[in-house]
Amino acid sequence: MAERKSFLIRIDEDLLTQLKRWADDDLRSLNGQIEFLLRRCLRESGRNRGNDGNLDNPSGVESDTV
Repeated sequence: MAERKSFLIRIDEDLLTQLKRWADDDLRSLNGQIEFLLRRCLRESGRNRGNDGNLDNPSGVESDTV
């Protein structure tokens, strides 16, 4: 598994509340939900490149479920 890094983010309070609600609905942590959404956006835009340069999910996790 890839090394995990900490990252501080400033976010609008209403957006954070909506993301928390969505994460709860999907039975994910808030962090897991944000990572899921970022990975999905990268994949859909064709920008999800693994360490070898191939379009891929570097973590090997491809599921949209919990």
